[in-house]
Amino acid sequence: MTQDPKKSTTYTVPIGPVHRALKEPVMFTFQMDGELVISVDFAPGNAHRGCEWMGMRRNPVQILYLSERICGICGIVHSLTFALAVEQIADIEVPVRADYIRTIMLELERIQSHLLWAGVAAHELGFDSLFYLTWKVREQSLDLIESIAGTRIHYGMIQIGGVRRDIGNDQRPAIEQCLAYYRGLLDQMKSVYLDDSTMRLRCRGHGILSYRDAQLLCAVGPTARASGVAMDVRHDYPFCAYGDLDVHPVLPPLEFGKPQGDIYDRITVRLLEIAQSIDIIQQCLDNLPAGEILWEKKIPKLLSVLKKAQDEAIGRVEAPRGECMHYVRMDGNEPPASWKVKASSYSNLMSWIPMFKGEQLADIPIIVESIDPCISCTDRVTIIRNGSATDLTREELTLLSREKTKRLSR
Repeated sequence: MTQDPKKSTTYTVPIGPVHRALKEPVMFTFQMDGELVISVDFAPGNAHRGCEWMGMRRNPVQILYLSERICGICGIVHSLTFALAVEQIADIEVPVRADYIRTIMLELERIQSHLLWAGVAAHELGFDSLFYLTWKVREQSLDLIESIAGTRIHYGMIQIGGVRRDIGNDQRPAIEQCLAYYRGLLDQMKSVYLDDSTMRLRCRGHGILSYRDAQLLCAVGPTARASGVAMDVRHDYPFCAYGDLDVHPVLPPLEFGKPQGDIYDRITVRLLEIAQSIDIIQQCLDNLPAGEILWEKKIPKLLSVLKKAQDEAIGRVEAPRGECMHYVRMDGNEPPASWKVKASSYSNLMSWIPMFKGEQLADIPIIVESIDPCISCTDRVTIIRNGSATDLTREELTLLSREKTKRLSR
């Protein structure tokens, strides 16, 4: 901690990129006045893995495997988002049954992701008994996912044109049992998270993101909805089976006349979304149509079709953290000409700036985690020149983007 020589009460406090309160590497620089945060700057870029570069040297089916590993929690989100873009380019019609199975898996992933986040939030608040309880409860969803896909993480369910595994009648009782288990726990979970006096003191009125700031900073997912922004890709731009279902953006209850956009509201939205996911999965089970689960079962034949595809498209999916987008451009060759990923956290990181201002040093960990950040999803590129990292201005990035677009269009 270093003292600013111009202001005797102002200090610079660096936190990260490795810190026990951070689950992934990111560098924060806080300007503090005593215990209060005056301003903050942050710098991601420590977890870049070159996924897009590798993807543009593989065929689309191989990219599915790679895209699922962009994030360990949102695996099916990234593989599905990529598949949706490719399916648009190649004019592939996904079987309706496959769309319903995709939706079921997405909502199971939302349940386990929100429970994982809730446990981490409890841990950051020092409530470790609640952390252990929440992660114990989360195991039920992971066990169910494993029974359907064969693995708890990186499910390998998505194929371009459908899904690789069906949900049979013999699996429905296990799904129904899991849904009933969570229905019975929801009231208890809401009580321990929302009615506990310590949780209220630590979360209500802290880490506020106003409705205006959420819009100006382009926040997405529960981070935006907790501030009253009614946006959800599942409702606004339905994909998979969501167009057949009753899905609406989940907003926090109007306890004070309008959403506060604080940590407490972000907890509330995620708990309510677990209840929504249970209802969506039940709707899918009740209306699951018969039929095929793949547009084309033979991979060589599928690849021959994809190799001829020439166009560009954007896939959009509502991930547990918010809107995820994949841009894909294909030019008649086996590897895509371009593949760009915008994960949910990329849109939410700037929300930290207003959340931190005026808060206590002790509240930094829970504010960081309140947006459910995924740094490895976010880091896409680092430019190294002469052995040192280089920051690019907005004008330089714009020029480079235009030059690359011209180069790809030739």
